[in-house]
Amino acid sequence: MNKAENSNNNPVTNRYDFVMIFDVKDGNPNGDPDAGNLPRIDPETGMGLVTDVCLKRKIRNYMTLISIDKDKFDSNKYDIYVKEKAVLGRAHVEAFQALNITLGEESKKLIPENILNLLEDFDLPDGLTIEQGGTEDIQNLVIAFDADVKEIKEYLNETKPDPKVKKFITDSLKGIKSRRPTAAETEQGREYMCKRFFDIRTFGGVLSLKSAPNCGQVRGPVQFTFGRSVEPIVALEHSITRMAVATEKEAEKQQGDNRTMGRKFTVPYGVYRAHGFISPHLASQTGFDQSDLNLLWEAIGNMFEHDHSAARGEMNLRKLIVFKHDSALGNAPAHKLFDLVEIKRAGSFDAPARQWADYEVLIDRDKLPKGVTIEEKI
Repeated sequence: MNKAENSNNNPVTNRYDFVMIFDVKDGNPNGDPDAGNLPRIDPETGMGLVTDVCLKRKIRNYMTLISIDKDKFDSNKYDIYVKEKAVLGRAHVEAFQALNITLGEESKKLIPENILNLLEDFDLPDGLTIEQGGTEDIQNLVIAFDADVKEIKEYLNETKPDPKVKKFITDSLKGIKSRRPTAAETEQGREYMCKRFFDIRTFGGVLSLKSAPNCGQVRGPVQFTFGRSVEPIVALEHSITRMAVATEKEAEKQQGDNRTMGRKFTVPYGVYRAHGFISPHLASQTGFDQSDLNLLWEAIGNMFEHDHSAARGEMNLRKLIVFKHDSALGNAPAHKLFDLVEIKRAGSFDAPARQWADYEVLIDRDKLPKGVTIEEKI
């Protein structure tokens, strides 16, 4: 994790499979926005779910926190690409600028009011987007750095939009000097993004954006499954009261009572397990090295410690069980290793589980395949 370390000198040469076991108490581990933020659930079994994206978000957030220590971390190696509220295209532009690859400049043209509706109904080609201006009435046509002018004109001839739309777009393209990166330049961009961003060289990413220079695609060496509860969960709905209102109009309506009612959903208690995989072959392609691996274990171990909120209640990582293979290809199928880890009730089933002590984790070490060792990180 120090600035002098080089990923080429410290490669990951072993395959890893691992089990993450965590619990939630009186909280919502992963709300579903399409279901009113209810805890995610498998409707056929009643088992609770936590998406892999949710788990990766917590790891990214932890990395963002510790990257503040500039003496420990090189911002050119441990930056995070998918930050909260980030504009992803900016990182692409910075990458090509750092590589001294010139693709032109982004251009913006004010859209006349008489064609705004026509343009919004038209399926714009790659390289063109509509951007909201400073006020609701102002919108711009944005021509990307790498827009292919020739291809856009061919698209207009094929799709035959309204003549006013075609004329506006054609006029906007005049004097534009932009081009797409070559295959070699795209590969340079991909390598730069892997070196700079921890989450790209760890989890991978689709770096081919419409409105920014193309940096290709990265298949990450570290992948997670969904977390799934070991027993069916119960989602409780609570009425909550805020002793205040937001506007004067609400206060007048309530004649000074000033209360706002709301709803909150929680899982009383649930234990979840998720699985993970690390491929040394993909690690060699992204530059994910041993120091990154050590940092990943640290981030997994602390991903809930700095993520507390009123909505999530108490969430804790209880176990991190790592299966380390002696080889890069692996010495046993992952599912056989995962089957060695069993989570079961420690006592009677007469009462619902409400604490970690109600469960026990058993590892059948006697059936551990040759060439695989177990490391209990937590």
